[in-house]
Amino acid sequence: MKALKFLPLLLLFVFASCSTVRVATDFDKEANFTQYNSFAFYKPGIDKAEISDLDKKRILRAIEENLTLKGMSKSETPDLLVSIFTKERERVDVYNNNFGYGWGWNPWYYGGYYGSSSVSRTAEGTLFIDLIDAKTNSLVWQGMGSADLVTADMERKEERIREIVMKILAEYPPGAMKK
Repeated sequence: MKALKFLPLLLLFVFASCSTVRVATDFDKEANFTQYNSFAFYKPGIDKAEISDLDKKRILRAIEENLTLKGMSKSETPDLLVSIFTKERERVDVYNNNFGYGWGWNPWYYGGYYGSSSVSRTAEGTLFIDLIDAKTNSLVWQGMGSADLVTADMERKEERIREIVMKILAEYPPGAMKK
């Protein structure tokens, strides 16, 4: 009975671990990020992203929304150019439940004989958001987010893309998370 009390907590941890977005950023330490107030999308870079046009639109909408919330505006003469690219791979997780019983050196009491294994395959995607100084045409900031992908349910897919973009851009400008 006590185990049933912990079931909701266990399910919360399982679902929370499935929805994790791993984020990393890099930036030019010489760049003055306070000078960047406007942005535009860099079409040649975005066109090279190997995802559907619908997903590109979802990503670009989420980026525009996040940068606007940071006080930036979309412009014909931008300070920053925004480009994206993606990578997708299949992640394979193997779970071994090798619970034997008893102790000692007898091989029938240890490991794999009483256990089981399961294999989970998940599509994992990585989204890169590049911010390029429009005057110098040099990369000044890059954010990368990796997460499990949702493909079947369009509403969940849109929500997942927004979450990934939000977590990546939470790190912009550099030091934003420390405030």
